[in-house]
Amino acid sequence: MERTITLYTNPYSRGGIAHWMLEEIGVPYRVEYLQYGTSMKAPDYLAINPMGKVPAIRHGEVVVTEAAAICAYLADAFPEAGLAPPPAERGDYYRWLLFVAGPLEAALGLKACQVEMSADQEMQLGCGRLETVLDVLADAVRGRHYIAGERFSAADVYVGSHLGWGMQFGTIDRRPEFERYWQALEQRPAQRRSMAQIEAAMAEYPLPGAEA
Repeated sequence: MERTITLYTNPYSRGGIAHWMLEEIGVPYRVEYLQYGTSMKAPDYLAINPMGKVPAIRHGEVVVTEAAAICAYLADAFPEAGLAPPPAERGDYYRWLLFVAGPLEAALGLKACQVEMSADQEMQLGCGRLETVLDVLADAVRGRHYIAGERFSAADVYVGSHLGWGMQFGTIDRRPEFERYWQALEQRPAQRRSMAQIEAAMAEYPLPGAEA
């Protein structure tokens, strides 16, 4: 029996990553939009994600949270979509999925909170400095269409989303390597479909205080 996929998200969230991934795998799914501070913290949703954050997906009885985990799970659950390399070729795939989920996310968060690290703190924290993280990521995408081999994969959905949004909102430098990598990804039909749905949802579900 086919298991229904439900995406729990908010149009102003990292849920857009999971939304794009669902469009790439090309199977039916439903979207449940949640609001910050209300339905996202309601008991029904906290039973799905006790953190009270999005995105999350329910696939039958399986619940997956965290955008990187959702991308990896869907790639494995729907192998016919070809969004994960063969197991023996997944070194770069896992590396860059988790590099962006770990060091990049942490470094961006520290910068957003205006945390200035000492040299000792840089050594203690796995992310190090944001500039170093971005240097490493720029080297990874330089001259490449895809980050984990010769084919598009779930890692590109995740890495590309962070670079695209980061450059759009000014949290990531518009380096030539990042712009070239993202320009090809943002033209993918699945990405454009997901963005059209997200933009429509933004009008229906505005951020609190932005209704006027």
